[in-house]
Amino acid sequence: MRIVFTILIAIHGIIHLFGFLKAFGISEFKAISHPISKSFGIVWLLTFVLYAITTVLLIAQSNYWWMIGIIGVVLSQLLIINYWTDAKFGTLANLIILTAIIIAYSNFSFKKKIKGESIALFQNAQLKNKHIVTETSLLDLPPIVQKWLVNSGIMGKTLISNVYLTQEILLKLKPEQKTWNKGKAEQYFTIQPPAFNWNINTEMNSILSVVGRDKFEEGKGEMMIKLLSLIPVADTKNDKKINQATLQRYLAEIVWFPSATLSKYIKWESIDAYSARAIMEYKGTKGSGVFHFDEHGNFEKFVAMRYQNSNDTEPTEWTVTATKTGERNGIKIPVQCEATWGKESGQWTWLKLKITAIQYNLKDMPLTCPMN
Repeated sequence: MRIVFTILIAIHGIIHLFGFLKAFGISEFKAISHPISKSFGIVWLLTFVLYAITTVLLIAQSNYWWMIGIIGVVLSQLLIINYWTDAKFGTLANLIILTAIIIAYSNFSFKKKIKGESIALFQNAQLKNKHIVTETSLLDLPPIVQKWLVNSGIMGKTLISNVYLTQEILLKLKPEQKTWNKGKAEQYFTIQPPAFNWNINTEMNSILSVVGRDKFEEGKGEMMIKLLSLIPVADTKNDKKINQATLQRYLAEIVWFPSATLSKYIKWESIDAYSARAIMEYKGTKGSGVFHFDEHGNFEKFVAMRYQNSNDTEPTEWTVTATKTGERNGIKIPVQCEATWGKESGQWTWLKLKITAIQYNLKDMPLTCPMN
């Protein structure tokens, strides 16, 4: 679609060049039967230049092409109105371009919002903790959790203060969906205070893009989904069920930064030789889940009773399963996971993810974004 759209703009721009050529008597432009003054010829040329620049920016996959394109559309439509009898069909091309510009601006605005939230997240975090994880640090934890932490490789390392990671994801938005929607995601975490910001960009039917953002901060959660970065599909906040659900998500995802296990907001209860319950409470929001491990201390899965959305009357079993474990930055973590809802009609695995990059204890927040 991007290629077709780029070609459309290029052709539309070239048509405007002929208006300039006719105004200066360089070439005949029979599509416009009326004479074109040299003053208007300059406007035709300027419009061509703007569309040419827009085409180049699209080829370069710049996020700012729409800024030039909107000026081109305005000038083009003014010319079309002035030469309406001959040029009125150019309005259709401008409407297509304008629609794409609105969508591009919405996407730009969404990214800017995420960037601002993430900067604030990192600025509010306490990043100067130089405490080293020792055997003494683990004494109050259940034996299997101690084994997990030792096995993960965090012993002798500094406590993790913040995390930035990127993911490749596969999504199913409904249980009956047959095919997976591909996408990319990035996520920011802070440990003191506990918070995260996760944003995704995925496609439906290879045409319609869907963006989303889940957020947990100050003990409160937010979930937002937009079609084409423009049309709200879901926008939930200020809800106790969502607050708890996002806290439980944070709890499940500490497997990517295991030293967060030692947070003062998390309490542990031993269940058996291979599982333990974690109970987290922060700013009035409380949730729990059970971590399961194998005999070597490798994380296997996290299970919690969790609300899927604010309309649920009862929570549903939610399971995050590690499908592949690997070492990143000297720490063993799940690098591929699946998330499943335990519906009455059967299991619905709605998310598969792969960690493509992860960084710890950043002094400055990374400003790169995979959501192009």
